[in-house]
Amino acid sequence: MTRTFYAVLANSLTAALTNTVVWFAVTFWVYLQTKSVLATSVMAGVYLGTVALSGFFLGSLVDRFRKKTAMLISSICSLCLYLLAFVVYLSTPETVFTDPSAVPLWGFILLTLIGAIAGNIRTIALSTLVTILVPEDTRDKANGMVGAANGVSFLVASIFSGLLIGFLGVLWMLVFALALTLLVIIHLWFLSIPEKAVVHAADAGKKAGHIDIRGTIRAVRLIPGLFALIFFNTFNNFLGGVFMALMDAYGLSLVSVQVWGVLWGVLSLGFIVGGLVVSRKGLGPSPLRTLFLANIVMWTITVFFTIQASILLLAIGMFVYLCLIPVVEAAEQTIIQKLIPPERQGRVFGFAQSIEQAASPLTAFMIGPVAQFIFIPFMTTGAGVELLGRWFGTGMDRGIALLFTVTGFIGLVVTLLAMQSAAYRNLSANYQQQQQVLPESAHSG
Repeated sequence: MTRTFYAVLANSLTAALTNTVVWFAVTFWVYLQTKSVLATSVMAGVYLGTVALSGFFLGSLVDRFRKKTAMLISSICSLCLYLLAFVVYLSTPETVFTDPSAVPLWGFILLTLIGAIAGNIRTIALSTLVTILVPEDTRDKANGMVGAANGVSFLVASIFSGLLIGFLGVLWMLVFALALTLLVIIHLWFLSIPEKAVVHAADAGKKAGHIDIRGTIRAVRLIPGLFALIFFNTFNNFLGGVFMALMDAYGLSLVSVQVWGVLWGVLSLGFIVGGLVVSRKGLGPSPLRTLFLANIVMWTITVFFTIQASILLLAIGMFVYLCLIPVVEAAEQTIIQKLIPPERQGRVFGFAQSIEQAASPLTAFMIGPVAQFIFIPFMTTGAGVELLGRWFGTGMDRGIALLFTVTGFIGLVVTLLAMQSAAYRNLSANYQQQQQVLPESAHSG
């Protein structure tokens, strides 16, 4: 892997860390100011929904410009929006921010939200830069390093966002974000990235902001089985939304909020461990097979990690689960980098992000009523008490635990069925065919 790739990765890690800290810190600050759970839940829904919808546009943006230019646009947008949020904060009386319906509060929230989401341009651009900067036979390892970097940003942001708000306040958090974002822009400005010219797809529109969904879908459809892979990951994210909605409630039924916060910080190391393993070992000759095997392990763990009310069992299961997420993400990225032409990769990565990320917030909104009105009553006053209660346990927390178990079972069955599908065989054969082209091309050159 080239020195330029490491420099770009470090730059992107700093930008991702800054944007994640901003959004986590603003969420904490809004709750402390307003004491409104509704306000923070609306923020989460808006954030996740915007991330899902913006992928189409941001992917097209990456393909329309040089990757360095796209990353600079990302950081400059974040810098301007954070600066506007800084001005709003300074010009608004402190008491106004205690009202969850105040217009200045939501103006401040939207400015920081869009500033953080502008960083997703970098996420897409970085995946395409792996194709440009890294030799094909080591791209899986590079994708593992990207996953490890994402894990580092999530872990550090989880810790420092709370500390910044608790000890310094939101004003100094914004000063910190502005300084780091400016530093990222200066570093990237002087960084030389060997990208000779922007290669446009022949059927793409001319405008810089043209989304070109039809062309993107056409590019995906040209690769047999790639649509199936994207929708398979979408379905997994749909099931993963169960964790987003209910994991905190289940964890807090076992331990105190202080212990749960520290434990989650430790468990987040799983992202880093998984990414580092991929960066050292790669994904093997068949990333698609590795992706499915990782999913089999993930869903098997989900079936059993809440089988008893044990924080140790939960911690071990979640740590392994989080270790495997970078494996799955790296496998998908490696497949797309191999099979999609470089001039289309930004759009395809953005398309995949939008489709896959849309699933989690949808589940998060849906699963609360399912747990509240079906699974929890089933394990507290319903038939589940007699059928399962003697060995599984009863109560609200066991209702949530049963929902996790059922989710894992569904995920495992779907994964096993997908492995037997024609789409899996076609995509695997297509990848192997492209893999054989590499040594032949190198030999002929």
